Amino acid sequence: MTLTVIAAFEAKPGREDDLRTALEAMIEPSVAEEGCLAYDPYVDPNRPERMVIVEEWAGPEALEFHFTTPHFRHVASLFDDLLTRPVSIRHLTTTAPVPLPTP
Repeated sequence: MTLTVIAAFEAKPGREDDLRTALEAMIEPSVAEEGCLAYDPYVDPNRPERMVIVEEWAGPEALEFHFTTPHFRHVASLFDDLLTRPVSIRHLTTTAPVPLPTP
């Protein structure tokens, strides 16, 4: 069963571009990880200090490995300087397969 993660971030005033740059730098090495199925950053167009990354992992083991990687540890070390509050992380799984309509 895949694991979907929504990580929400809120940049300190004036640090929006720095946070965006840090999060965008995570894309390439993260999608190269075995078990990473998707890694997509988004920004709230009305509140540019608010950003999320929607991630999909093959399972919890792949996500746990992600937390040990050098690129994750590096960006996490920047959070105290960039964020107004700790990262909010939600782990989601599907409730049930959705049947496709038959023609």
